[in-house]
Amino acid sequence: MKTKYTSLVSVKKNIMQKSERELQNANANLKSAQSAYDASLTLLNDIPSPTSGQISNFLSARALLDSQRVIIEHNKEWILFTKREIESAKESLKKSMIEYEKFKYLELEEIKKVLTKRKQQEAKDLDEIALMTYENKRILKEVS
Repeated sequence: MKTKYTSLVSVKKNIMQKSERELQNANANLKSAQSAYDASLTLLNDIPSPTSGQISNFLSARALLDSQRVIIEHNKEWILFTKREIESAKESLKKSMIEYEKFKYLELEEIKKVLTKRKQQEAKDLDEIALMTYENKRILKEVS
């Protein structure tokens, strides 16, 4: 049954579904960031430290360690960013769910009102038919 809220309910449902997809994407980004962070930590542990040799070997190992630490720091920031993104998506989803439920409730109330009016009209019609039938029977009895 269509009401004045039907189109709004459908729009709000689409918005809510879009928010759900954004949250799923944000969660996927977080998993990506965490796996990148874990991989960068593993790479840091795999970098060999020279114990003897020329100073250039020590300097190149240090530069490699420094660059890996920068990558790790970048991945930490990426994780923090995706966590904020998730919180934002959760808040957006919560708001869109509330809006959807509000208009869904209004639509159901409107449907209840229409059904109540229909029942009342049907009862009136049935009463009128019963009264007309009774009158017809009474008139027929008087005539016979």
